[in-house]
This record gives sequence, structure tokens and C-alpha cells, in this order.
Amino acid sequence: MTKENLDPNWLGGESEDDEIYKENILDHFKNPHNFGNLKEYTIKQRKNNPLCGDVVEIYAKLEDNKIVEVKFAGNGCAISMAASSMLTDFIKGKSLEEIKNLSGKDVLKLLNIRLGVVRMKCGMLCLNAILEGVHNLEEKNESAES
Repeated sequence: MTKENLDPNWLGGESEDDEIYKENILDHFKNPHNFGNLKEYTIKQRKNNPLCGDVVEIYAKLEDNKIVEVKFAGNGCAISMAASSMLTDFIKGKSLEEIKNLSGKDVLKLLNIRLGVVRMKCGMLCLNAILEGVHNLEEKNESAES
């Protein structure tokens, strides 16, 4: 039996590099960057993963169509919280167009570990929240212009 078969929370391989990335994920989980909420925001979006109970709420403040401030709140597994911490760091200063072009591959690059099917939903929770928030903002702006 492998470690992966024994531990459903197993994060990846066994190399030294994998250990470093696991440590990085645990550090972001224990000491998340950008954790909290914003009183003034342009985007506020909540997403949950009904399979495991993870919840993420993202707040973003925009100026000139760029994210100038971003925070997240919620609770969940190490993967969802670390991905939220890393992604909020990554999207600061990005334009709405750059945000809309983000994909799961970008999150996987930030995490730098392999994720199984179940953990993939955890890792993508924050990305799905920000993408949905941008979509909702654009729809709101379009209806206001009509």
C-alpha cells in the first residue's frame, strides 16, 4: 500500500521538492496571506464545496479595472485555504481581463503539487469565486448601462 492509498489528505509525491511544496501549502494554511474581509469592495463572492464543506468568500476592490486590494475569508482544508492565500497574492494588480483568463492550470502552478479529483474542487474554490464575482460584476455593469 502506498501513502496515497492510506491517507486521503495526501498531497503528492515523495521527492524532496514535493516535501518543500507541501511545507509551503501548510505555511499558507497556517498563516494565510490576505485573510479577512474588506469593508469597501467592488466584488464580493462566496463559494462552497458541498462535497467537503469548504467555504471561501472573496472580496476585491478595483480601481481602473485592476485589483488594488483583495482578501478572502472562510474555512476549509489545507488545499482550499492555501490556494486562496496564493491566488489572492497572485491576482493583486491584475486587470479584470487577466483575471478572466485565469484557469485551473494557473492555480495548479501556484500550488505546484498534483491534486486528485476530489482535492481539485478544493484547490479551485477561490478561482471559481473570483471568476464568478467578475462575471456578476460585468453583468451588473451591463444592466446598469442598458
